Amino acid sequence: MSEVFIHPNGLCETASVGGGTRVWAFAHILPGAKLGRDCNICDGVFVESDVIVGDRVTVKCGVQLWNGLTVEDDVFIGPNATFTNDPFPRSKAYLERPVRTVLRRGSSIGANATILPGIEIGAGAMIGAGAVVTRSVPPNAIVVGNPARIVGYTQTRETDVDPANGRKEAVEVQSDLSVVSLGVGGATLHQLRLVKDMRGDLTVGEYERDIPFTPKRYFLVFNVLSREVRGEHAHKSCHQFLICLRGSCNVLLDDGMHRTELTLDRPSVGVYMPPMIWGSQFRYSPDAMLLVFASDYYDPTDYIRNYSEFRSLAATRPRDP
Repeated sequence: MSEVFIHPNGLCETASVGGGTRVWAFAHILPGAKLGRDCNICDGVFVESDVIVGDRVTVKCGVQLWNGLTVEDDVFIGPNATFTNDPFPRSKAYLERPVRTVLRRGSSIGANATILPGIEIGAGAMIGAGAVVTRSVPPNAIVVGNPARIVGYTQTRETDVDPANGRKEAVEVQSDLSVVSLGVGGATLHQLRLVKDMRGDLTVGEYERDIPFTPKRYFLVFNVLSREVRGEHAHKSCHQFLICLRGSCNVLLDDGMHRTELTLDRPSVGVYMPPMIWGSQFRYSPDAMLLVFASDYYDPTDYIRNYSEFRSLAATRPRDP
């Protein structure tokens, strides 16, 4: 195993440092802190005692990691990112224990971002430079601004919502040109029939023809603030079909290996989500109304709400050739 490197002007008071980790000048690591293997702790970093840092973590200059912070493997923390562990700090007033904050595997924190206490940054999430993060961030989400809001997801492919035009990348189109494979599990984009005349427009779909199942349940999502995210789960056996009746919202689909993102902004287009697709809906317009048909009655045991659990289950699920 590679040796630990401590710069002559660095101070490392903990014995729990993994091989290959480098601690640079003017960094100070207190007793009790735990650092994994192959980390890079840059100049001027301060690490308190009740901090856990995983393997291959990069902490750039000017960062303080306060008590209560857990940083999982492969996380990047940009220069001068700020972490907090007390929601109501007062001089000489101390919490019995700090509020714990967790940065999940592979997430990135941009330069000068501020992370409030008690937040979980999901696996693979990307926090923009200067963002002020006031709530937990879902896996793979990209957030920016003050307060931070989701603007997209990492490693997604953009999809055109007009199946007749195909996607911006190569897609498999069914013979009637009304259904497009999204390349994420068995998810498909559907162009429903649209009839226009002087009395107004009409769109129609038939169960088991245009919609690939007969629903047992529907629900409507509306009055969603633009910063909120809906969904954030997968189903073990339930099929869903989404139509934005009014306004617009963005939809993320993730099968554990591939992700795609699209905007639903017309009532004549729907998205079919088979089981074992992780789905999120975000960036709702103020007037958005999302209709969801479900193949089964509500069953809380059918939901997978933890993304890591979903990834594990998806990895063992047989895939189409």
